[in-house]
Amino acid sequence: MIQHLKRGKPADQLAQIDNNVRTTVEAILADIAARGDQAVREYSTKFDQWTPSSLRLSDEEIAACIASLPQQAIDDIRFAQAQIRRFAQIQLLSIRDVEVETLPGVVLGHKNIPMQSVGCYVPGGKYPLLASAHMGVLTAKVAGVKRVIACAPPYQGKPAPAIVAAMAMAGADEIYVVGGVQAVAMMALGTEHVEPVDMLVGPGNAYVAEAKRQLYGRVGIDLFAGPTETLVICDDSVDAELVAVDLLGQAEHGPNSPAICLTTSKQLAAELPAQIDNVLARLSTREVAGAAWRDYGQIILCDSDEEMLAEAERLCSEHVQVMTRDPAWFQQRMSNYGALFLGHRTNVSYGDKVIGTNHTLPTNRAGRYTGGLWVGKFIKTHTYQRILTDEASVMIGEVCSRLCALEHFAGHQEQADIRVRRMKA
Repeated sequence: MIQHLKRGKPADQLAQIDNNVRTTVEAILADIAARGDQAVREYSTKFDQWTPSSLRLSDEEIAACIASLPQQAIDDIRFAQAQIRRFAQIQLLSIRDVEVETLPGVVLGHKNIPMQSVGCYVPGGKYPLLASAHMGVLTAKVAGVKRVIACAPPYQGKPAPAIVAAMAMAGADEIYVVGGVQAVAMMALGTEHVEPVDMLVGPGNAYVAEAKRQLYGRVGIDLFAGPTETLVICDDSVDAELVAVDLLGQAEHGPNSPAICLTTSKQLAAELPAQIDNVLARLSTREVAGAAWRDYGQIILCDSDEEMLAEAERLCSEHVQVMTRDPAWFQQRMSNYGALFLGHRTNVSYGDKVIGTNHTLPTNRAGRYTGGLWVGKFIKTHTYQRILTDEASVMIGEVCSRLCALEHFAGHQEQADIRVRRMKA
């Protein structure tokens, strides 16, 4: 029997879009579409108190940001990017062009073509989230995208050196110090000095997420992002402190980030609230993480692994950490999630920052129908067809003509009939 020992606010509240956010974003997008660079600069001044001579960083400014970092930081960024690049390259090898002669003289195929241009947004107004540069810029470059531009807001009144370094080391072709909706709009719509991109990627606050939603269709996007979610599936093989740390490590993303413990251990479930308080006391982000746990945290007690599996599939969380005696049992059976983190030796933070998988993942139960960002998201698969002989064209044409007649499409039918008339012996 499933028991909800602590409930959070209903998930559907998380999916609601504030009307003020929607209308604010609509107005900003329309203004930037009309006034271009000038509007971008005005919003940068208004929201970020940032009005440099140029929003785009020069090579010299980029080099200065990199030079300002300690060597250990450079080495760590390089290490993380090496892991992400290696896994993206391995994924790229799994994507193949195909061509096959399906009938005598009839050749069908598809070709995988990288996008021409991508815009990567990296949040950084409150926390300099440089890992998003690895996940967006670097993965797009591995896919073969020719032009990748990257934007991040200023951090404490100047370009964030670590973000700029990560963007540059990942291979960004253009780097701009612009934040929020104005950055997303600039990349998607273009201005007098910025060519528009074909796709937007990267996380952001509610305004950035809404801007991407409104721009979808005009450009592609990676995902419709909601608040960060984490689910810890555990039994009595781990302790409550470790579970508390892993829940709060993601709850610090925002005060509306759901963090859920799903367990078969009555003892762990009983000890967890006190351990949450103990861990919060030592976190500098306790105010945000504590609010998320208070309002959206859950403790769910189950009788069996089968019950935990059913509940995990229903929840379809973005991050699912499995700390049980047999994590592979869940890996083999689960189908609804963003990413799995298997065993007590790993955790979501490893995936977010360094291990090599991409941290841009589906939220709001979107894992039921899509995976996260990966090298394949930057590649379009286009089909083609070729007919090698008159006989093959006639064979296909005669069937096509009859099918077109059933649909009363005379023009389509004539496309087939003219070839049958000309090529039939």
